[in-house]
Amino acid sequence: MQRRNVINSKPLLRSSMLAAVAAGLLTGCFPFSDDDNESGEPPARSGASEATGSSAPSAPSAAASAPPAAGNAQVTAPGTKLKVGQRAVVPWEYGSTRGTIGITVTAIEPGDVAAFRSRFGAKAASLVPYYIRFTVENVGGTDLSNVGAPRLSAQLSDGSSTGVVLSGSLPDCESGDADGEFSTVGAKFETCTLQAARTGSTITSALFEDELGGYDDRELVWSN
Repeated sequence: MQRRNVINSKPLLRSSMLAAVAAGLLTGCFPFSDDDNESGEPPARSGASEATGSSAPSAPSAAASAPPAAGNAQVTAPGTKLKVGQRAVVPWEYGSTRGTIGITVTAIEPGDVAAFRSRFGAKAASLVPYYIRFTVENVGGTDLSNVGAPRLSAQLSDGSSTGVVLSGSLPDCESGDADGEFSTVGAKFETCTLQAARTGSTITSALFEDELGGYDDRELVWSN
């Protein structure tokens, strides 16, 4: 196992269950301490989720397992490779609300190193930030007002994981959620996922991973 260290800043409390953990930075699988995670374990639907227990899940009801409406758009197949600027259509669930959204990664770019290290402290000195910017669109027409945005993970130029698990944001890369108007086909909002890599490594791809739709084993990948 890789050596892991923990970097924390003041907690960022968001309504989205995708970022319920206090703002912090982990490399490897270092366990959360009470100070690192005041809200409990990070939710399983996070873009950088960790493995859950091995107990078998109960069988979902027919209503719960029914696919959400996708309008006239076809859901993107698991394992699809895309270029920055291309849209993927995926089922999305937030609490008891389920619908279909489009995700278009618009940029994978280096971030503000000084602001990043100022926020996360001395232990971030060996890391460089990256911004994954993307647009989320209501494709199915379900009322998805105020739902949380997906969190995209990052991949290095050699195809490997960054080895960094990061929760938080910077002024230049704020993670936004849907507002009360995200209820009709074509409604959109922009958001940004803050990621980081070790100095000398380059993030070139963004990944969408989620159990719903089968993207946990065969993620969607956007590349520059």
